[in-house]
Amino acid sequence: MKVLQLGKFYPVRGGVEKVMYDLMLGLSEAGVRCDMLCAATEGHPAAVIHVNSNATLFVIDTAIKLAGTMLAPGMIFKLRAIAGNYDVIHIHHPDPMATLALYLSGYKGKVILHWHSDIIKQKTLLKLYKPLQSWLIKRADKILGTTPVYVQESSFLQHVQHKIDNLPIGVNAIVAQPMEVDAIRNHYSNKIMVFSLGRLVEYKGYEFLIRAAQQLDDRFHIVIGGKGPLEDQLVQLIADLKLQEKVSMIGFVDDEMLANYFAAADIFCLSSIWKTEAFAIVQIEAMSCGKPVVSTKIPGSGVSWVNQHEISGLVVEPGDAEALALAIGRIGSDSALYQNYAEGSLQRFQDYFTRDKMIEKCLLIYKQALATNTLLAN
Repeated sequence: MKVLQLGKFYPVRGGVEKVMYDLMLGLSEAGVRCDMLCAATEGHPAAVIHVNSNATLFVIDTAIKLAGTMLAPGMIFKLRAIAGNYDVIHIHHPDPMATLALYLSGYKGKVILHWHSDIIKQKTLLKLYKPLQSWLIKRADKILGTTPVYVQESSFLQHVQHKIDNLPIGVNAIVAQPMEVDAIRNHYSNKIMVFSLGRLVEYKGYEFLIRAAQQLDDRFHIVIGGKGPLEDQLVQLIADLKLQEKVSMIGFVDDEMLANYFAAADIFCLSSIWKTEAFAIVQIEAMSCGKPVVSTKIPGSGVSWVNQHEISGLVVEPGDAEALALAIGRIGSDSALYQNYAEGSLQRFQDYFTRDKMIEKCLLIYKQALATNTLLAN
């Protein structure tokens, strides 16, 4: 079996490309030939990276970035040249450039469409892309969601529910450095540390998490990691509300230190408010450390499927600072409840969200798709 992961960017920064890269690694380590084709971002040069004996990463120059999409015409020519080498092309949506490359590739094999999210905010892009998106939905042999909820409720997929399946994202458990964890906890005076992580953009709902701090007592301290266009606005909000002693913005956190912040935290909070947040890998990273999660019930999103209410934590209505504060306060003030959610969080991670489980199910999906060819041939 030979597989190509197609879509998004390199270096790996966002959730979609992390899933692609982890699938390539996990499948190749399991003995499956699995390559990855993507566009460069952040000025990364075109490259052919031999990851291991079963995996090659093809990074194509980006000509221009338009409406959040990397336009890399070289992907079209590269895919036309290599498409025939693969039994399965696993394309990750939304990515108009990857879809165009597949459309023009002449590829005749099996297509697995990984539907990470709808295109929601970029309305103009969607109008231009919709005919190509419709072709991709029709062309796909199987359509995968990261949760059953998102693909069942997407308005674009209602007519193809017969070929829908789900492949929950899986990660390796966080491994922290005990001395660094202790240093972080000491820095925040061993308070009940509420950690949140993500780009500082509107759909993450950080305004509501900051306002929630007004209603939490002085035992709690909220730590927000990440950078983004709303950074100055959020820092100003903290100052206006005089919350400098209760909320810290720590900026970008590199991967090595990130594990220590997850481990140091008492509670993880995902305050997102829009369906743009389809899954939130940060939830399962926190769950791998046995941390109770407070998240939001976003209509049509899989976020509240990942964090199960009253099992791995609490789920509240989006855009409600008071509800966030009440949930955080409830978990942080009841040691027995905290322990129940901590155990439930770790158990849910182990049952659904390990990288091994993701790879195992992905392999099964590929084999089932290829078996259809064998049955038709016979």
